[in-house]
Amino acid sequence: MTPTDIARVQTYLRRLLGSDRIRIVPPARKGLSVEVAVEDEVIGTLHQDHDEGETSYSVHLTILEDDLPPAPKDPVKRR
Repeated sequence: MTPTDIARVQTYLRRLLGSDRIRIVPPARKGLSVEVAVEDEVIGTLHQDHDEGETSYSVHLTILEDDLPPAPKDPVKRR
């Protein structure tokens, strides 16, 4: 993915999601994934696909169980 591709996708995601905190981070070296971050926290990866003359981009978000809020307790069923 070129720096121009990365900048364009970052601009699109920032506008779509209404946040300038979103960053697309180019890989440190060739062969590594392009990362999607909110400020300094990596939340997923960005992939580019070329198919039948069209280019598309997909974002894969990773959510760790430890990052989720506690699950609500099941309500007690009354009879």
